[in-house]
Amino acid sequence: MTKGKPVLTHVTYYPKKGKEQELLALIKKHWPALRAIGLATDEPAQVYQAHDKRSGNTYFIEIFAWRDENASSVAHQTPEVMAVWEPMGSIMESWNGTGSPIAIAEIEKIPL
Repeated sequence: MTKGKPVLTHVTYYPKKGKEQELLALIKKHWPALRAIGLATDEPAQVYQAHDKRSGNTYFIEIFAWRDENASSVAHQTPEVMAVWEPMGSIMESWNGTGSPIAIAEIEKIPL
């Protein structure tokens, strides 16, 4: 099977109030779980804590690369990844009227 090129991904996670550290602990397990089963590239994820200047809310940003365009679909069928994702659902809240507790974007670096 030929692998496609890596997919650089930016994920923003919005925790419920008081669940920030619990969510961060799960985020720290995310990339290692993906990497252990070959779904992410060798480049470690970058994780950031952010504070919204208007609301004061804390949220987290993770940047990592899936190994290819099919890896995220495979992740949904993998117990090791679902063991991280499923508990996240109960400790996050929707944001920006989307109904989703995360924002996911494929990103591309623009040379300056």
